[in-house]
Amino acid sequence: MFSVLRFQLSGLMVFLSLYSTAHSDQSTLWSEHAIPTLPSELNTQGRLDSAALQRLIEHGELLFDARFTTLDGAGRPMATQAIIPTKRKRAPRTEFSRTAGLDANACSSCHNVPVIGGSGDFSANVFVAEGFVQSDFDTTDPQFSNERNTNHLFGAGLIELLSREISRDLQALRLQALQQARASGGTVKQALQSKGVEFGSLLIHPDGTVDASKVEGVDKDLVVRPFSHKGVMTSLRQFSVNALNHHHGIQPTERFGARWTGETDFDADGHENEMNETQVSALVAWQASLPPPDARQPENEQWQSAARAGEQTFNDIGCAACHKPYLLLESLDFHDPGPLDAAGTLRHAEVSGRVYPLAQLAWAKTLERDANGHYKVPLFGDLKRHVISDQQVAALGNELLSQRFVERNVFMTTELWGVASTGPYGHRGDMTTLSEVIGAHGGQARASRDSWLSLSKEQRSNVIAFLKTLLIEPVAASAQ
Repeated sequence: MFSVLRFQLSGLMVFLSLYSTAHSDQSTLWSEHAIPTLPSELNTQGRLDSAALQRLIEHGELLFDARFTTLDGAGRPMATQAIIPTKRKRAPRTEFSRTAGLDANACSSCHNVPVIGGSGDFSANVFVAEGFVQSDFDTTDPQFSNERNTNHLFGAGLIELLSREISRDLQALRLQALQQARASGGTVKQALQSKGVEFGSLLIHPDGTVDASKVEGVDKDLVVRPFSHKGVMTSLRQFSVNALNHHHGIQPTERFGARWTGETDFDADGHENEMNETQVSALVAWQASLPPPDARQPENEQWQSAARAGEQTFNDIGCAACHKPYLLLESLDFHDPGPLDAAGTLRHAEVSGRVYPLAQLAWAKTLERDANGHYKVPLFGDLKRHVISDQQVAALGNELLSQRFVERNVFMTTELWGVASTGPYGHRGDMTTLSEVIGAHGGQARASRDSWLSLSKEQRSNVIAFLKTLLIEPVAASAQ
């Protein structure tokens, strides 16, 4: 509790110390602009030193917590929530709508449990209507929209770095098999594995054709997309660009500006170039720098004993097969923009970009390392999609719309770090206890779920005691 309080107080002090500088070009200190002025020194490119990284992080926190106003460009009267810039046929009667957006004033409106950057309550749910580009539907019926609870962002930079390395490994295996098939003149079956996670296999023919029908848990292009419940967002940058438009009507120039749309005011709200590339980078830097959750050693000896027993049971019944205690990460250098985004989000080959050396951050010193110097990232996940429901146990597969070609009953393994701090649970946030969501696992997790139900009351209590040690108790990110 006290560490969380320190985090909140430090954030307030950062905000107060930066406020007057951030708004220095406004006519008054009480201006109703929410987006702070971009200091010229934030335009630094290349590998950032600790001071430059800290300035970018602090500006990103101001943006994440800013309650955007119409003076900043909030609202999109003639643009929809669609990821691909799409015009509306008519302006909406009201800008704010819980179904199609605008549905939040600030990023922190939804990401706030237990602190800024965290998850959200059921009341903060958003609606994903894949295929809908118009805003004039007002139903939450699951035939027309998928309702999603807010994920926390702590450790998100590490998640993206892991996904980049896994994607690199899988694509290298594909290239190796292509070369082998060409050289041998025969068909090659290539198993896909990275960081101890199996992703199925490829069948590669001498003419270069690739049969990807046996690929599992990742898209056929072998790019791991670790963000969102369905695993469809490649990067924090893509996530931020999408969310700014969808939830706030703030349109980043890299997707909605002249380069892509031929316009500087695509949404026709009277505000041009509402958020530039450096401001998006600041948002990314702040999110990427959020410290990872970690297991807390309880002071109570009875809890300690129960948690130790519960961790062993968690492993014994197969939960750790997907909720892997850690994955190994080679490098803490976070390139922004990254290498794997699709068009419409900046990629590192298009601009000089920045490198955020996350190893400079205080929390990086606490990460364990293996004998090869690789970082043990304690995410309790596998960055892979799985079938999570079946005909008998269907509560977690109740969506009626597929998203980005991901089947309705397939979801990304939820990382369990921080799980004790981020209830409610399930992709709708409609399960109030950990016991409920464990019991709702079907599909590929059915055997572990059935084993859980066969445990004694004490054994189940011990597993919960273990999960209740996985807390978010962060301190403010700082570079050393």
